[in-house]
Amino acid sequence: MSEESKFNFSEEEEKAEALKKEQSVEQSKENVKKDAQGLFTSISKFLSELLDFRDDTDRDATIQAIKGDIPFKGATAWILICSIFVASIGLNANSTAVVIGAMLISPLMGPILGIGLSIAINDIDTLKKSLINLVTMIVLSLMTAFLFFKFFPTADIMTTELFGRTKPDLRDVLIAFFGGAALIIARTKKGTIASVIFGVAIATALMPPLCTAGYGLAHNWDYFIGAMYLFTINTIFIALATFLVLKILRFPMLRYANSKKRKRIAQLASLIAVLVMAPAIWTFVNFITQSGLEGDYNNFMETEVKSNHELWLQKGIPNWEEKTITLYFNGEVPDATIADLENEIKTYEKIKDYSLVIQGNKNRSIDKISDAYDRAIRDLDQKDIIITGLQNQIEGLQVNITNLNKQLESKTISNTIPFSSLSRDAKVRFKDLEYFGYSNMLESKDFINIDTVSVVRLKWNTNLPDSIQVKKEEELKTWISTQLNKSNILILK
Repeated sequence: MSEESKFNFSEEEEKAEALKKEQSVEQSKENVKKDAQGLFTSISKFLSELLDFRDDTDRDATIQAIKGDIPFKGATAWILICSIFVASIGLNANSTAVVIGAMLISPLMGPILGIGLSIAINDIDTLKKSLINLVTMIVLSLMTAFLFFKFFPTADIMTTELFGRTKPDLRDVLIAFFGGAALIIARTKKGTIASVIFGVAIATALMPPLCTAGYGLAHNWDYFIGAMYLFTINTIFIALATFLVLKILRFPMLRYANSKKRKRIAQLASLIAVLVMAPAIWTFVNFITQSGLEGDYNNFMETEVKSNHELWLQKGIPNWEEKTITLYFNGEVPDATIADLENEIKTYEKIKDYSLVIQGNKNRSIDKISDAYDRAIRDLDQKDIIITGLQNQIEGLQVNITNLNKQLESKTISNTIPFSSLSRDAKVRFKDLEYFGYSNMLESKDFINIDTVSVVRLKWNTNLPDSIQVKKEEELKTWISTQLNKSNILILK
């Protein structure tokens, strides 16, 4: 075989080998595609079997059961009144367990499901009956709660259980919708799942908002509006969930000659749902925004302010409307620290546009406190020297006063006038005088200086009138002052 023939044979072998590899790769891709399709089919089948609930639906029994729960009379009315009282007591006592118990026995869910059912199957008569019974239940519930919160002792106290039902947001919308969906799915299933129904009754919480509205009627209209808004959210979105589930399950619709009227009712129901949901979404957005602001503010305070041991923080006050954060410190805050805090706050996404207002107490800076302390010590030392000098002067004055008092006492005793001549002259001048006594008495008004007072004791004739006695006493006092040459005379009877 020539060299050229060998070369051609080798090329043919290489081409055949390459063709086999290409065929093998194509076969592998085809096998992978088939396996993937098989896996997708298996997953789809699994999910369909897992989530599809249409095959396990008892349409006739569901419609009959929901319509049977709509009527409101007799025992149902008393059950509602009792459940309202229980829920009101639980809210007033701030007891979650009691409130849950009231929700479990409440018959309010029946007319709400009836509204969703009637719209889904185009049953106008059932819709009217459901609306009438629902309004009757609401009025009776509000009256019962109002009477309890108006007249029961301590019922005016605002508890956390009550306050939690006055400001609904988007979360309450979601709770009502998915709770209603769970309930109607459970009701359409062949057989009743009681635990699911009870769980929905707890989650959707129809009774506490009505009781809180009764409290609002008795004490605060703002709470009444908020609680009724929450109840309206629960009612509309439970009914909406019922409507959607029954539509998915393709419940048979009743036929009427006027189909346009049925369409207008459905459109009106949708419009009401949107209008009710809009404020709740707005409230939820505000809640999320406020939570973000408070979270960043707390992180900033903990990380940047409280962790700085050189700062002596008194308090921080955020103003969400004016976008300012005011920080009060003990002691003077250096400019470098203020600049650092202003730079750090810009790293927090929610509060980066907020302005810092630093209020430092400059009179309490460390240096000035030390200077004030040193001045106080010097002043105290100077005052001690002055006090010591004054004490020495006081002691000298006390010695002088004591000596003068002794001299006065000796002088007073030595200048005593003979009593016998004084008493005899007194009797001669004043014939009605029956008793006469005289002495010198020492007295001190400030317990330091001593004065001398002449004491004269008298007794007049009992037949002498009081007015005459007073006049004669004045004459006797003037006479004795002249005789003794003293002005300080005390007359005693």
